[in-house]
Amino acid sequence: MNVFSKKINTTISIHSLLWIFFIAFTAIQSYSRFSTIPNEFYFLNFIFLAVFYLNYIFLVPKFLLNKKIIVYVVISLALIIIINIFLEPFLKSFLKPNFPKEFLKKNFPIPRERSINLRPPILLLLFFALSTCVKLVSEWYKSEKERTLVASQKINSELSFLKAQLNPHFLFNTLNSIYSLANKKSDDTTVAIVTLSELMRYMIYEANEEFISLEKEIEYIKNYISLQLLRLRNSSGVKINVHGSLKYKIEPLLLISFIENAFKYGTDYKGKTEIRIVITTNNHELYLEVYNISSLQNLDNKNSGIGLENIKNRLNLLYPNAHTLEITKSEKSFEISLKINLKRNK
Repeated sequence: MNVFSKKINTTISIHSLLWIFFIAFTAIQSYSRFSTIPNEFYFLNFIFLAVFYLNYIFLVPKFLLNKKIIVYVVISLALIIIINIFLEPFLKSFLKPNFPKEFLKKNFPIPRERSINLRPPILLLLFFALSTCVKLVSEWYKSEKERTLVASQKINSELSFLKAQLNPHFLFNTLNSIYSLANKKSDDTTVAIVTLSELMRYMIYEANEEFISLEKEIEYIKNYISLQLLRLRNSSGVKINVHGSLKYKIEPLLLISFIENAFKYGTDYKGKTEIRIVITTNNHELYLEVYNISSLQNLDNKNSGIGLENIKNRLNLLYPNAHTLEITKSEKSFEISLKINLKRNK
């Protein structure tokens, strides 16, 4: 059974149950009042049901939902008036009451043929209005689901595009680091290649998941840092501290751009590197603070924002109204402070 058929069957089941409940309830009321079920009960319920679905299936979709409001109102009023014109005479002439004579004398001092029964026209109008409301609400709910689905698909496509941008950006920066080691004929080149293979394995096989454990993400960051330390002449200025529980989930590759940016611009013209990274979790919130000196930051301002703009866009898509990002930039330093809400890892 496909999804469409399943939805149709669900709708039919819900409508059937509601009608059964309504008819049973009104039948019990009629019997408790009249000690019988009037002949007109069956006929009126058939009319109400027919009017309900004529409006629900045909009139509302064809006119009201197509913004032909005036046409819809005119046709609806004409239909209600015509039905009411013929309904009362039909009930009086063709449907003989099956009430006990004592009940008729007590409750109908005026013969029913000469009395006006306002109940059927009022109920007819109520059922017509009810079918309009039900159809409009169901269409609104349907359009909201479609809108949410389209928005979700758009976000997923944008995230996929941003991830596709991130991988080449990361690879480009890392290969530059390995090239620097190879150019120096460093013995650490082999270690760097092995570390890069671990990083690429994570990116290819694990980073495709929607969420990943924070512990694995930080392990990935530490591997990246160890790779960068191999190319530095003096790594004493690089410090990373991790505090708090890591039993959370996070979207993969969410923090690495800030770390990359720090290593790209955290070395001055004398070869001095100063980078401080602090990752803290507390009460389902993650705090990331990254500080680096930035003597080269302003020299390459044209290209410095690729990774940061990428991560800003991802944060806006993944954590709307659930994160704060502050960037402090000066001639001598560059600092980011990020806070995001996390989900507990099960």
